[in-house]
Amino acid sequence: MTARTIRRSIAWAVIGAIVLIIGIVALIIASLSNAGSAPPTPDPTTISASTPDPAPTLTTAVVDESVINRGWVPEPITTDPEAYVRAALAAAGTFDTTKAEYEEWIAYLGTWFTPDTRYASEADRIAELEAAKLEMRQTVVLPEAEWDSLAGEDGRVSSVTTGDVVFSPVPEDQSGDMSIGTADITITFTRSDGAGGEVSYEEQTRLSVQVLCGEASVPTPDSSQAAGDCKVVRLLSEPVEP
Repeated sequence: MTARTIRRSIAWAVIGAIVLIIGIVALIIASLSNAGSAPPTPDPTTISASTPDPAPTLTTAVVDESVINRGWVPEPITTDPEAYVRAALAAAGTFDTTKAEYEEWIAYLGTWFTPDTRYASEADRIAELEAAKLEMRQTVVLPEAEWDSLAGEDGRVSSVTTGDVVFSPVPEDQSGDMSIGTADITITFTRSDGAGGEVSYEEQTRLSVQVLCGEASVPTPDSSQAAGDCKVVRLLSEPVEP
């Protein structure tokens, strides 16, 4: 093939490409014109994808919404035992090792607690309150060693209560304001894969929490919580079934 033939072939190829581009542009213009004349129809999928689901805290009063920025579940301000139990169980297994230290998370969970009113003296109530917090740390929430392991891989954990919350009465509770809520929980662990991505896996567990939703509850200081709003009395190491 001669140089002149090659140039002629290239020229025809260029002309053909130009004609093709002109045709495509014409089709696009026609399509846009038709779209402009039709009434707009919102795409639910697009709206859902571009707008994240609102967090529960946007519609539910909470003690401190800013804790979301630390990877924690905000404590709801409510007198509804079921709503509170769901939040408390989720809080016991939700954190981000890149946003807070272990001791900070443990201290935060401690702010959910209120004294057990079955004990008459103030000294006994305080002692039982500290014992309940220690029980939570030692037998319920993630141990510090496992936190450190996750932290080495920029890990985070999120928990959600699934299914129904089953309630049991609290022995010797004359007020009737306390109850034990038990539910299934799905825990999602997310870690760095060491290659710029992440890997996640789930675990299932069942957990119980004793709550007080009555006038004897002690609200979190300097918050909108009030006596009567639900608070945690104990996070139990074993699920309690009716």
